[in-house]
Amino acid sequence: MRRGQPVAWCRADGTAETVRITELYVTEALERVPIERAGPGDIVAIAGIPEITIGETIADPDDPRPLPVITVDEPSLSMTIGINTSPLAGESGTKLTARLVKARLDAELVGNVSIRLLPTERPDTWEVQGRGELQLAILVEIMRREGFELTVGKPQVVTRVIDGKVHEPMERLTVDIPEDYLGVVTQLMALRKGRMEQMVNHGTGWVRMEYAVPARGLIGFRTEFLTETRGTGLLHHVFDRYEPWHGELRTRPTGSLVADRRGATTSFALFNLQERGTMFIGPGTEVYEGMIVGENSRSDDMDVNPTKEKKLTNMRSSTGDELVRLIPHRQLSLEQALEFCREDECVEVTPATVRIRKVVLDAQQRHRLAHRMSRTDQ
Repeated sequence: MRRGQPVAWCRADGTAETVRITELYVTEALERVPIERAGPGDIVAIAGIPEITIGETIADPDDPRPLPVITVDEPSLSMTIGINTSPLAGESGTKLTARLVKARLDAELVGNVSIRLLPTERPDTWEVQGRGELQLAILVEIMRREGFELTVGKPQVVTRVIDGKVHEPMERLTVDIPEDYLGVVTQLMALRKGRMEQMVNHGTGWVRMEYAVPARGLIGFRTEFLTETRGTGLLHHVFDRYEPWHGELRTRPTGSLVADRRGATTSFALFNLQERGTMFIGPGTEVYEGMIVGENSRSDDMDVNPTKEKKLTNMRSSTGDELVRLIPHRQLSLEQALEFCREDECVEVTPATVRIRKVVLDAQQRHRLAHRMSRTDQ
């Protein structure tokens, strides 16, 4: 192969086109060095074919013989990525506009062949499809570090209609755990409609189990699995096939504590709220209406006021000088926040913070929507 040589570009759809190689590079140590020609066994990089993609062949133009096309696994999960629409937008990020977000997602498509980008009903939000929640979370984390502020929706599975029926992706899950945790992992998988296909007890205190489980059942499973197995369990999953829709999954039994006003949180308010559930924020944190400040111990959502201050009087009380002792709040990472949020919730991602919020911030509007949904279900 020579620089400037015409070659046949054999596309994945079976067509062939003659193109010219404008640059030819080889890697020496950590540097990419331009060369004039390359022979058998050389690993080279070429330039001059902008639309070429993985699996396509470059061949002799006089006798083009394409190699079998390599296919990339279809995306099984999707989530929406758009501009930050919260009241605190623009405080820590530098890239805030829809044009910059779209340009960055288009640039990601060039080098990342396993993701797809689709438009949505809103002009400032796009649907990104990928192979798993971790891959999509890595993309969001990279954009966050580049200075973007984003609103990220809950990960959803990519369904297909086959023979008039909705099908969903299934994953083949392999789990290695100490046999002490056999019962608790079996219970976790039963909640997610996992189907055990094989179990091997090695006789060394460890058990290997293989499951066929809906892909949406694994959203949020990793954190819970590591917690229940005290960090000792190993899991691996890979796409298996599509199966008919398995029905509703309710993997999160708890509700959310939702702030009902904007302001800075106080120790006094958080001390009274920590009996209701697990808090995600500490004192002095700026919150807004519709932001989720904690996990409710019950199944329904609760509107709370985390900015309430203690009334000041000129009377001293016997307990007035005691310190307010707060339970340390739970700091959620980006992956944990994506796993935690429900269908009516989303994650606000900025270079400084990760916040969970309701899609509809106004409390009265949320209650009206919930009432309307309950009436349509009846």
